[in-house]
Amino acid sequence: KQWYQRRVAITAGLPKIVGNQSLVNEYCLTARKISSDEAARVGIVSRVLVDKESMIEEAVALAAQIASKSPVAVQGTKSNLVYSRDHTVQEGLDRVALWNSAMLLGGDPIVAMSGAGEFEDP
Repeated sequence: KQWYQRRVAITAGLPKIVGNQSLVNEYCLTARKISSDEAARVGIVSRVLVDKESMIEEAVALAAQIASKSPVAVQGTKSNLVYSRDHTVQEGLDRVALWNSAMLLGGDPIVAMSGAGEFEDP
């Protein structure tokens, strides 16, 4: 039963990740294992690292970079990326416009405008 549940989850998400239906069919129908290099090449993973230690270093550095950004901007970007994945470009643009207009009520724009003339790495 676990195998079946994992298979259903894979068949639901993999076509959107890979973007090549023929390749997705091959993966799902043959259940063949793929290498990390192939997974990176087709977009299943974003990068391949040499060992666990370098993976942890890279993950911590990436998390620190994301954490240095405005929480409102990070959350909005994530939400709009997920939404846009399953909607038309125009629907995605409309949602971004709506999100941005709603977020003008928060503190981020005030902070951004108060820094006019100053340069800081966001």
